[in-house]
This record gives sequence, C-alpha cells and structure tokens, in this order.
Amino acid sequence: MDISSLIMFAGVLFVAAGSPGPSIAALVARVISRGFRDVFPFLLAMWIGEAIWLSCAIFGLAFIAETFHLAFLIIKYVGVAYLLWLAWKMWTAPVAVEQGELPRGDNRWKLFLTGMAVTLGNPKIMMFYLALLPTIIDLSAVSLLGWAELTLTMLLVLVAVDFAWAIAAAQARRLLRSARAMRIANRTSASLMAGAAAAIASR
Repeated sequence: MDISSLIMFAGVLFVAAGSPGPSIAALVARVISRGFRDVFPFLLAMWIGEAIWLSCAIFGLAFIAETFHLAFLIIKYVGVAYLLWLAWKMWTAPVAVEQGELPRGDNRWKLFLTGMAVTLGNPKIMMFYLALLPTIIDLSAVSLLGWAELTLTMLLVLVAVDFAWAIAAAQARRLLRSARAMRIANRTSASLMAGAAAAIASR
C-alpha cells in the first residue's frame, strides 16, 4: 500500500484516538487508582475491537467500490464532511471531566469483556472508519496485504496513544481535571482534524 496513504491514515487516527473522551477518562482513572498493568486486559480488548470494526469497514467499502462507483464517490465526500463535523464537535466539546469507571478488583477477564463491550458497542468507531478510508485509499484495489498493513498501522497508533495517556496519568494525577488543559487538547485536536479533512478533500 502507498506509504503516504498509511501516513495520512495514521495521522488522522492519532488525532481522533488521542482526543480526551470517556474511554480515555476511564483509562486514566484506572491507571491512577490501580496502576498500568492492571488495565492491560481492557486495552487489549479495545485494540481487538477496533481491528474488528476496521476490517468490517475495509471489506464492506471494498465491495461498494467495486460494484457501485457513484455510491462510493458520494460516500467519499460524505466522509470528508463527517471528519469536519468531528472537528467541530472537538472544538465545542465541554471541558467538564466525566469520571469513567471500569470494573473494580483484579478480574482480568471482566476487564477484557468490558473493553470489548465498550468498543464493539460504539458504532461511532465504525462510522469513523467508513468516513476515513474512502478518502485516503483505493478500496477497490485493497489486497489481504493492504488490510494487514492498515490493521498494523492502526494497532501501532492506538498502542502509542494509549501508552502515552497511561504514562501521563502515572506522572500527573490532575491531567484530565484541568478545564484549561481539556480545552486546549480539544481545540488542538479539532484544528488538526479539520486540516486533515481539508488535505483529504484536495487529494
């Protein structure tokens, strides 16, 4: 797969995944109270769930691209509009911190199931991939190798983002409790997302 497409995919995903939200709040709260190793089953389940959503989006869109060219073109520009909408939501997001909760205790299986439920129960993840993928890659030509490259790129980005939040949480207990820090993070992410949408639209 074209390296520039993978870089674009990684960049937009990095912005979206790194934005503070309920799952990040839950992760940080858990790391602060119990340490990083205790939350690993939750993270593993989220990464697997994301890979499932990504795979569904790739193969579903590839079928549309090969069969319905006009529909695919419409999906592509609806995707750009959706990314701009995400940027607006990030810019205007409230800065009050939601206290995310994960299961208490040391039941790793329960944490894993919670992570799967959080990820697979969130159709916004699928919508994100449905919006993003048609704008950066030729889905009509995606091979098994291309799918593997996208999935590996996604996993590397998510691991980097989640580890960064976990390390930050271990170092600073008030990271997500500052309204000013939340506003800066949200608006920086919004600006990056809007810039990515503009770059994609011009491709």
